[in-house]
Amino acid sequence: VEAAGSEERRACGCCSGMSWPFCCQAPGTKKKAACPGLGLFYTILSAFLFSVASLFLKKIEDIHSVEVSAFRCVFQMAFVLPGLIYYKTGFLGPKGKRIFLFFRGFLGSTAMVLLYYAYQVMPLADATVITFTSPVFTSLLAWIFLKEKYSLWDLLFTLFAVTGVILIARPPFLFGSRVTGIEGSYSDHLKGTIAAIASTLSAASTIVILRKVGKSVHYFLSIWYYAVIGLIGCVIALFVLNEWRLPHCGRDRVFLVLIGLLGLGGQVFLTKALQIEKAGPVSIMRTMDVVFAFILQVLFLNHLPTWWTVGGALCVVASSCGTAIRKWRHSVKKAKQREI
Repeated sequence: VEAAGSEERRACGCCSGMSWPFCCQAPGTKKKAACPGLGLFYTILSAFLFSVASLFLKKIEDIHSVEVSAFRCVFQMAFVLPGLIYYKTGFLGPKGKRIFLFFRGFLGSTAMVLLYYAYQVMPLADATVITFTSPVFTSLLAWIFLKEKYSLWDLLFTLFAVTGVILIARPPFLFGSRVTGIEGSYSDHLKGTIAAIASTLSAASTIVILRKVGKSVHYFLSIWYYAVIGLIGCVIALFVLNEWRLPHCGRDRVFLVLIGLLGLGGQVFLTKALQIEKAGPVSIMRTMDVVFAFILQVLFLNHLPTWWTVGGALCVVASSCGTAIRKWRHSVKKAKQREI
């Protein structure tokens, strides 16, 4: 979600966002040859890091998802603070944009908490697949709030995504009372599904807000709001729920630190990928998250996915890739029109 805004902030499309004096198009500057496929490699590496962080989250015992999210926010703040000081962006942002930044931080952190909860109570692959409906819901929300074009193809991709989610959730009124192949009780599975869908909608809303804000707010400031508001909200929620506790064993403490580091690393590599590669191929390659989730679930959690989950994953990945390809082709077409 945070990386989605970074591509819009590139000063030059050929040099990963450097300003003009250091740009490859500056007079007397030799253009560096880009390494083919480097952006896609960064995307795969980002997907792997995010998937491993999710695996560690599944391995943690007796720690609420809200507390894990609070630790993640602390790592985000530690990473972003030097950048804010270096770029002299301030800590509040432009006056007219602060309300958007607040909702960006609130919705982004809410998406993180709900996603972590879904990872804890339902199979890793199922939760990961549901999150990949985000591009489809982003198109729908952008049509509603930003008046962007929403075609019949977008409607078809939305129906594919909803079908995939239904195959994963497997509600009893459609599949009968005997639902097999889920992790734990069906009640937890249903709660996790609802949390994952709510997380996806919050993430899609965040991207719509980032589009609304545009280039007027620095990328680091956007993450700062996300981390600060998320940390404040998590601390309040922990005191209300009375769930604040330090992990009892050293292994869980190590996992908490690794989740923060891996999540941060995944975000950095995804941002780098968007800086040197078009958003369309990056969005398609990000579906490797689903592949890694299936592999890690089988190898380390001893939980074989059902054919329902595989079918749901194919529907969601197809809708996500279709949405990404359409957006990519549309952006390429607009770029050619500008050149003409």
